Amino acid sequence: MSNVRWGIVGTGAIAHGVAGDFQFVPGAELAAVASRTPEKAQAFASRHGVPRAFGSYQEMLESDEVDVVYIATPHPHHRDVALKAIDNGKAILVEKAFTATLSGARQVVEAAREKGVFAMEAMWTRFLPVVAAAREVVAWGRIGDVEAVQGDLYSYREFQPDHRLFAKELGGGAILDLGVYVVNFAQAFLGNVKSVDCMTRLFPSGVERAASISLAHTGGGLSSLACGFDGHGPGRMVVIGTKGWIEVEPRFHHPSMITIHRNGVLPRIIEAMPTGRGYSHEFAEVTQRIREGYTESPTMPLDDSLEVMRVLESCLSQAGIYHQEAELGLV
Repeated sequence: MSNVRWGIVGTGAIAHGVAGDFQFVPGAELAAVASRTPEKAQAFASRHGVPRAFGSYQEMLESDEVDVVYIATPHPHHRDVALKAIDNGKAILVEKAFTATLSGARQVVEAAREKGVFAMEAMWTRFLPVVAAAREVVAWGRIGDVEAVQGDLYSYREFQPDHRLFAKELGGGAILDLGVYVVNFAQAFLGNVKSVDCMTRLFPSGVERAASISLAHTGGGLSSLACGFDGHGPGRMVVIGTKGWIEVEPRFHHPSMITIHRNGVLPRIIEAMPTGRGYSHEFAEVTQRIREGYTESPTMPLDDSLEVMRVLESCLSQAGIYHQEAELGLV
């Protein structure tokens, strides 16, 4: 099979951040970029050496020059871009949070499954080498049965009313941007959730400055999680078991080291640097799965994305915050 041709939808900070990692992905090529204006698309293409620049999302989504699209637009725009891509038979990697609402996520998942095209949420943390090592440590029973997950992700930001992180209409707030990491991590190790308790602090724009999230999982595990834009924190995760614990060293969402602690045994350190900036591992997963004919990733399945989105929406509703999907007019 020839190279899998990637297109990026959106030219914001995350799109610029990931573009350089395609060079580390065997069998993949970054073939195109799309923005809502030709000028932004061309500027991005020139900066990153992308062969094709499209001046509208729709133009690229209908093009036969792209096999899979990485959707890097604001959260409320994910649904419509994803649905248009799926309708045109293109695989999708959707930046987290998957959508702005649970109903939007369900629409995307149903459409992808009905069409039989590959779809995945871009939770890069799950694919990093030391996180994979932590899963293996758990699977081998080294820390016994996993009983709890504890951790935080704070990323201090000065309040700017016109920035997407603080704008309600763009899906701003700590829960969708940072909470998605901590909830996803907990769900990966403890499974689905039966109850959610969330407390928040809000910005003047009505979105969350910070959130404290307590989860009870269906298997009996408990998670104690925090995230926020209004403080500084270590960004550490701890996976607690009946025979020991794993510390995922800061910053846990792109770590290079974990420490395994077992009762009566000296700690063991596992180190593994990510390739490139770390995004290459999720792109490699998607590229490989598409080449093998998969429609989902067993490491980041769509059911997990739906479950995490359900938890995030419960957190938001407890804060009195209700997001909406944007209508982009893609036909």
